[in-house]
Amino acid sequence: MPSPYRDRIERLAADARAAREAFDPPADPPDEQQAMAYLREGVGEAVAVYVDARTGEWERFGPAEFDDLEWAMNAYLELYARCYGVDIEADYSVREAAEALTDTHNIADVAYVLTSVPER
Repeated sequence: MPSPYRDRIERLAADARAAREAFDPPADPPDEQQAMAYLREGVGEAVAVYVDARTGEWERFGPAEFDDLEWAMNAYLELYARCYGVDIEADYSVREAAEALTDTHNIADVAYVLTSVPER
């Protein structure tokens, strides 16, 4: 049985696919503005869906929904890194990202904790 979050997850995954297809690497990295857009609109939204589902009634995701949610978050993390001229193969859990957000309260810090991008 699909969760009440199915539509949000499907939209997020579709948007991530479209963003990957449309991505044009910056000629002179970094493109911090675009990187932050990927974090806010993609990674942050994926974490928000996860947190919303785990708050209150504790909704269960179907296996395909959870895979799509994590895939979308990781796709956006890869795009974020590419805005800095860094290619990564993101394979992070949305739970790990949610825990990092709880600790840092900042989606840019979450991205750094997970990817080490940008170099500091």
